[in-house]
Amino acid sequence: MADKIKLLVAFLLIVAGVVGYYALQDSAAVLRVLSVLLGVMFAAGVFWTTESGKRFFGFATESVAEAKRVVWPTRKETMQTTGVVILFALLMALFLWAVDASLLLIVNKLMGRGE
Repeated sequence: MADKIKLLVAFLLIVAGVVGYYALQDSAAVLRVLSVLLGVMFAAGVFWTTESGKRFFGFATESVAEAKRVVWPTRKETMQTTGVVILFALLMALFLWAVDASLLLIVNKLMGRGE
């Protein structure tokens, strides 16, 4: 039950930040944006104390660690793969155009509309 109350408080903090944005309509844009950011930051702090928040932040930490272990392709490999994909797309476009034109020609001949 305490977690549900904390989640409600986090949601209300975000709403308060958005309301502050509109309440400070005549103020500088920096203050308006700051009100939203503060609402989100305080909401994140409250969310962090909930069980689901702890699981979420643990998952996020593990995701960052996993992304660091990924072996990313080199620039040369990326360019080669992109070239192959573009070439394949062009060849498929030409093939599908040829099939479409052939079927159109066959249908027109069968319907007596041919030249």
